[in-house]
Amino acid sequence: MISKMMAKRLNDQLNKEFYSAYLYLSISALCGNHGFNGAANWFFIQYQEETAHALKMFRYLNDQNVDIDLRTIFAPELEDLSFLGAFEASLEHEKKMTHQLNELSGYSFQEKDHATYNFLQWYVTEQVEEEAALNQIIDQIRIVGDNGHGLLTIDKELGARIFVDPTI
Repeated sequence: MISKMMAKRLNDQLNKEFYSAYLYLSISALCGNHGFNGAANWFFIQYQEETAHALKMFRYLNDQNVDIDLRTIFAPELEDLSFLGAFEASLEHEKKMTHQLNELSGYSFQEKDHATYNFLQWYVTEQVEEEAALNQIIDQIRIVGDNGHGLLTIDKELGARIFVDPTI
């Protein structure tokens, strides 16, 4: 059985997962508006993944008979990000999500809520992959610098990404 405090914290995280999806959809639109259609695709796939993450948590809460508290998702405050800036902002966001998920996982362990702790380990592992992917893209963009051909090559590679539901 999930405690009231654990339910509250899981609902908080659920809403953060939905916000992450909204953030990536916003960055996708921004990239598309600047002609980086490959990056727009990459961030759209990221939006789909974050939505899948949120729905996985939604189903867990529902299965645990926890009242689900969906809140207003506010528009992300994005500046006119550069190609590199879009990925750097994403990495910073993922680092915050990693911290929050680690805190939540630690709390579930403290509460001896083993089912929730085990459930959250999927997210903890997923965060390692998220940060690694962003670090790799950022490294590539930094290598090519302002070289237009290099940036377009990276953008083309980003456009090849397809959605595979990571929660299945």
